[in-house]
Amino acid sequence: MPDPTPLLAAAERLADRFRAMPQSSLSRQAPAGLVLARSLARASGATADIPDAGAFVVGDQIAVAAHDLALTLAAMDGPEADRILADALKAVTELR
Repeated sequence: MPDPTPLLAAAERLADRFRAMPQSSLSRQAPAGLVLARSLARASGATADIPDAGAFVVGDQIAVAAHDLALTLAAMDGPEADRILADALKAVTELR
């Protein structure tokens, strides 16, 4: 089982940045944040898409999707789990 701690820490930092953004920045960055949250949700095996609930909840959506993915990874082992974790961590850190 891969250690999801780096992913969770990076996702929480990013989510906090979204939560603290001024509205002008948030409106520009929210679409990319929603894409990231949806990507994390798909990686966790979610069958429903994360809804566009507005710019002000994107940070929370990123955090929840990352935590869901961490739970999924806890049940996995092997190179596939490592790849999923690495891809997710890369996506989170690249959005910064």
